[in-house]
Amino acid sequence: MPFRLSFGSVVFLTSPLVLVLALSIVIGLLLVIVFRYTSDQKAIGRAKDRLKAHLLAVRLFQDQLPVVMRAYARILRGTASYLRLAFTPFLIAILPITFLIIQMDRYVGFVPLRPAQTFLVEARVDDPAAANQVELQLPPELASSAPAVHILSDKEVVWRLVAQRAGQYDIHFAAAGQTVSKQVVVSPGLARVSPVRLQGRFWERMFTSGEPALAENSPIQSIAILYPPRVIHFAWMEWNWIVLFFAVSLVAAFIFKSLLGIQV
Repeated sequence: MPFRLSFGSVVFLTSPLVLVLALSIVIGLLLVIVFRYTSDQKAIGRAKDRLKAHLLAVRLFQDQLPVVMRAYARILRGTASYLRLAFTPFLIAILPITFLIIQMDRYVGFVPLRPAQTFLVEARVDDPAAANQVELQLPPELASSAPAVHILSDKEVVWRLVAQRAGQYDIHFAAAGQTVSKQVVVSPGLARVSPVRLQGRFWERMFTSGEPALAENSPIQSIAILYPPRVIHFAWMEWNWIVLFFAVSLVAAFIFKSLLGIQV
């Protein structure tokens, strides 16, 4: 009998909650495996045993101040030794995880716009005079629902738009003889979105934008689409996806390290 996915199954598999939980569990497993093969397990075991012994000494000799003070000093040295042993595996793991979080945030960090939903577009310019010169050029699927608002003190122009149907569209902005664009995503499901397009600011673009930089000579410094931030409901609570990701990853890592007998 051939395997078929029903519509309900597809919705379940593309649910932000399911994706975050599945990714968190996989990352938790990969973390302990990376830690196992990039760390000195025997040295970590010895460091943890020494810390336990010093903590026990504090409890057994709590009425003998010199012994307790020496034990605390050894606890500090033992903690520093343990952190040194754990630093290399942590450094190896943190870089790919950071890259993964940046990419996942494009999909689950914000909710794409829905058809017939109004939304705001903000363009920031390099001087107040340029704000009055920016012209908005819309595709047929998008329409303006209110006049543009010029905020000269912030050097911003804000438009309120509405999408007629789902799709990916480019909004064009003309100013000082130049034209730049910004992508708008309208989708009822998961989709990759980029909330802002920036000029320069390399590191900020790495973390917040999924589009190429605006030209350095453009009078427009940034264009932002105000997508609603996504809230994930799990365990009778509302979560930011990154907080949920780290919480579940840590729980999964501790479970897997116990099952696999890995020193962490």
